[in-house]
Amino acid sequence: MSEDTSKLGIGTDEWVAQHEKRLQRRSGALGIVDLLNQRVSNKVRYSALGVAAIVFGLFVHNLYLLRIASNLGVFLMMTLGINIVMGFAGLLDLGFVAFYGFGAYAYALTSSSQLNQHWPTYLSVPAIVIATAFLGYLVSLPSRRLFGDYLAIVTLFFGQIFIQLVLSSDSITFPGHTDSTDITGGSNGIPGLDPFKLFGRAFKSTSDYYWLLLIVITLLLIAVVRVNRTRVGRAWRTVREDPLASQSMGIKVNNLKTLAFVVGAAIAGLAGAIFAGIQSAVFINGFDIPLLTLIYAAVILGGSGSIPGSIIGAFVMSVLPEILRVQNYSEFLFLAVLVITIGVIGKNWKKLAINIVSLIAIGYFVKALFSLSHMTTTPTKTWAIAPVSKALQYWLVLPANRIVWGNMAFIALVALVAYYSIAHEKIKPWLLPIIAYIAIFVWEDRLVADASTTRQLIIGAMLVVMMIVRPQGFLGKTRVEVL
Repeated sequence: MSEDTSKLGIGTDEWVAQHEKRLQRRSGALGIVDLLNQRVSNKVRYSALGVAAIVFGLFVHNLYLLRIASNLGVFLMMTLGINIVMGFAGLLDLGFVAFYGFGAYAYALTSSSQLNQHWPTYLSVPAIVIATAFLGYLVSLPSRRLFGDYLAIVTLFFGQIFIQLVLSSDSITFPGHTDSTDITGGSNGIPGLDPFKLFGRAFKSTSDYYWLLLIVITLLLIAVVRVNRTRVGRAWRTVREDPLASQSMGIKVNNLKTLAFVVGAAIAGLAGAIFAGIQSAVFINGFDIPLLTLIYAAVILGGSGSIPGSIIGAFVMSVLPEILRVQNYSEFLFLAVLVITIGVIGKNWKKLAINIVSLIAIGYFVKALFSLSHMTTTPTKTWAIAPVSKALQYWLVLPANRIVWGNMAFIALVALVAYYSIAHEKIKPWLLPIIAYIAIFVWEDRLVADASTTRQLIIGAMLVVMMIVRPQGFLGKTRVEVL
């Protein structure tokens, strides 16, 4: 029995008794995160974010960057919406993307030649928000008595129903008619949407939508922050922690669950309408499970229930995949994350230096083995393209059959990482440089050429590391539970 545990009295919960000790500021990078989370006020965070967004809009005119920023704005709206449902009220809504898709398709049907409807924006968008909120109310009705996994299954079923309805509504024959009507365009989608028109101005460029999103997100943030401080916000968090205790205290749990669904759906519908206006077209493959996964990953990464955390999570999940598309940026980011990870695991500069020197030695040793065995290698001009890979060509060697070697190395990497988590403390310092070398080998050999797979693996690994190091998310708060 440890010294701290031996001092606990009979009937004292160890987890609660050590709560203050766990909340003490840690050293290193994690300690800096805790310090920033405690010392920096939300006003400073939001002000800095607003200034950065305004400066970006004024001085950046690159269409690609503006498109990324606009997609980030839409993604941030969805993250705030799902944070109300899951982060505040604790409801696992896996059909959230369906509300987003409903808003996008509703705008397409009211602002295109698909049904020959061209509603004014000041009428179509409010109507879409109201209709999506009502849809959220309908979905909440069968979910009023459900929590956890059961609620997740019901809402996931709703999301799949939406996808199938859109796909099958391209040929509908109404009673009294012989000809079929194409409503949603099926898998072909609906192109040629009308642009937004507000206050006599048509939104024809991505820059126009960027400023619109900036205004909408500002108003949305003000509303969400104020609601979070009201009795409703406190009641949501109470329901999240213990619905049975909340109900015994007189809180109307079902009404709060319905309200969370309605508010979240309304925000998703608004985001969908703006997204449809930006894209000038809607397609069903943009409203499926992968998008839902990214939204939840953003909330978990930033911290469930944290509004600033939702902003950080949305930024990472929206911008990071775009960075990984470019080999120059992705290689630099990968090596930077690898070095930071080695440093965090080593916990001091001396161990970091030892691990880096060991890593370099392993690389030259493997290259010497390839030279002595006269094995055929891949010419450097075929893989040393970006600045980082050009620097690595003097240290790293890739076999001729890159696919086979890359697959075997990837399996070995997964196995070594799994073994590292249970290995003895004396073995871990020897394993870490080997794992780092294999990770670089797999990256240059297989992953850097496959942007889609690379993005999924890096995002997944990042979430796993975050859950291990900081389970409450980047800006989330640690909870104390007595089981």
